[in-house]
Amino acid sequence: MSRLEGFPPVAAPGAHTLILGSMPGAASLAALEYYAHRRNLFWPILDEVLGIDPALPYAERTQRLADAGYALWDVLGACRRHGSLDSNIENDSIEVNDFATFFATHSSIDRVFCNGMTAEQCFRRHVLPGLGARFEFDVRRLPSTSPANASIPYAAKLAAWREIAR
Repeated sequence: MSRLEGFPPVAAPGAHTLILGSMPGAASLAALEYYAHRRNLFWPILDEVLGIDPALPYAERTQRLADAGYALWDVLGACRRHGSLDSNIENDSIEVNDFATFFATHSSIDRVFCNGMTAEQCFRRHVLPGLGARFEFDVRRLPSTSPANASIPYAAKLAAWREIAR
């Protein structure tokens, strides 16, 4: 199984909120874009919550997200995984992104929203213990926007994701 590498963060100075995924899926890795799978609800939900039109070019969407004070990244910088499912990530292959440097550079971030259970579990297990007491965040899990998370209706996902705009 080959080693997959994620993307750099989307972030601007003054960001107040970090949205974390686990690791980009195959469609995103192929397109070099966060949440590129056509059935992933991330961009449609952000359209309703933050007014970022999913039809805009990717660079413009990410710029608008950053301009609004939101950063976007993944917990994992690299791993081995067959397919796109988080459940297929080989635990012994996990390489976590450098959050100490990220948070030192983006010191105004005080909220972290995790896109799904794997992102939250990896962040709490692999990142938070290494940050120490100088970094304190409100960390919350939101329902995954992945098409694999079809058991939660769109309306319920949208209602939960509205929290990022508060």
